[in-house]
Amino acid sequence: MKVIWALAGAAIAAGVGLGGLGLVIARRLTAPVSGRKFDLTIRGVDSSGERPIVILDRTPRTAAPGDYCLILENAGWVKLAPGVEDRGPSLVGREVVGESWPAVAVGQRASWSGIYFQSPADAGLKSLDIEIQTDVGPAPAWLVTPQGPPSTTWAIHIHGLGSTRAGTLRGVQVASEAGLTSLVVTYRNDGEGPRVGSGRSELGAAEVDDARAAVEYARENGARSVVLFGWSMGAAIALQLAADPRLRGSVTGLVLDSPILDWVATLKANCARAHLPAWTGALAVAWLDLRPLTRLAGLTDPVRMNTFDWIARADELTVPTLILHGTRDSSSPFCLSTNFTALRPNLIDLERFDADHTMTWNSDSAHWRAVVSSWLALDIASL
Repeated sequence: MKVIWALAGAAIAAGVGLGGLGLVIARRLTAPVSGRKFDLTIRGVDSSGERPIVILDRTPRTAAPGDYCLILENAGWVKLAPGVEDRGPSLVGREVVGESWPAVAVGQRASWSGIYFQSPADAGLKSLDIEIQTDVGPAPAWLVTPQGPPSTTWAIHIHGLGSTRAGTLRGVQVASEAGLTSLVVTYRNDGEGPRVGSGRSELGAAEVDDARAAVEYARENGARSVVLFGWSMGAAIALQLAADPRLRGSVTGLVLDSPILDWVATLKANCARAHLPAWTGALAVAWLDLRPLTRLAGLTDPVRMNTFDWIARADELTVPTLILHGTRDSSSPFCLSTNFTALRPNLIDLERFDADHTMTWNSDSAHWRAVVSSWLALDIASL
């Protein structure tokens, strides 16, 4: 009997421990927006050429060819050339590009970023600052008008978890060149949109209401059809909107970069990246799904994780969809995009990149732009 009680006690303790780990994971995933981490140090600056070359520690990120940006701790932005210079076994050199750049110095702290443009003007775009009226307050947005006549097809650009609307400007450029009016939106608790409750993300479950308000704004201001550009969690939001019967006939296409197609699989991938067993990601589901537990996790309402499983919901996709996804994505498993495409090959085009999460444009911007431009031309022509 003592042995039985000892085993029962151990099982209870293990259950409590695992439950606590699930709560930690849930709270980490939904944590309010925090400051950027400046985890790189500029090791040297070579000023012998026409443009400075920044010397950095060699990491998978800093050694990846492509168009990237250093955001300095003093708020300066430094755009870097695609090429990578070998500066020894532990260092790389990246040339600074652009018409002007902030002073860079040895010892400065910086953050590596795929967000390449700070603002529409930085991306060569003309924009107006507007507000989308949501049920939780006004959400700032950029209204970007293309050259030429007014567009009756609009693109709405939805950023991902932990990112900002500036990250979507990589796609706004292409949409504008295709002649589309663009609406670059914010949503609740993203650091720019309305702050609600504890400031925690609801992983798209509530944020979709703010994006829906943006679609309604577009329809009220001349849009007869809408193409949704979604990045990461923004893609999960876009898919929810495309399946919304209230928007049937309005949303006519999706461009999804590094999409979240299944939150549970994504949680497992991120746990593995954090050197935890992948299965521990599933421990967070109850804390996100069950109302009594979601309150303890700091959320107002349940997320309902199964509603974000687009492998299970593949039959609900009804509009042409372009997916751009990196095969080295360590946050949103690339295999989910291949599975989703296999289930709906008549509607989905999948373009592979040798890139990490949301870095497809950065890894090969010319190819990214060409693929999206060609797809938009076909999609718009079919309307």
